[in-house]
Amino acid sequence: MKLAALVLAGSAAGLAAAAPAYAGDVVITVSDIRSSKGVVRACMTMREDIFPKCIKDATAHRTVVPASGTVEIRFTGVKPGEYAIALLHDENNNGKADRAMGMMPKEGYGFSRDAPVKMAPPKFKDAVMKVGEGSNRVSIKMRYFL
Repeated sequence: MKLAALVLAGSAAGLAAAAPAYAGDVVITVSDIRSSKGVVRACMTMREDIFPKCIKDATAHRTVVPASGTVEIRFTGVKPGEYAIALLHDENNNGKADRAMGMMPKEGYGFSRDAPVKMAPPKFKDAVMKVGEGSNRVSIKMRYFL
């Protein structure tokens, strides 16, 4: 009887360890959008090598929503892991980040973990965050250089 109980306990522990991670949601609250012109483009990727331009990542979560003072973006079916989020307030809705003098961003931007922007977009390691099962909430403040 004791042997059977140990075998069952060991089997249950093995099943728990092998249980799959379930997908969840990531809800992003974007604040401080300076106008309702254009759209907010959002992408969330696990790939360090292409961040923040995750358009080249077929597995990235991407969406476009109308701009307003505060918007909420929801990604569903997100598998647990490490992700970084990049946002663009594309005020003229031309699908790209416009720049002044070839360098300074003319439109708003934001990154997970409020990753710092210096002379270039932040590195993945500065924006990466853990996403778990269930609902995950993130707040990102839109920033404007000009």
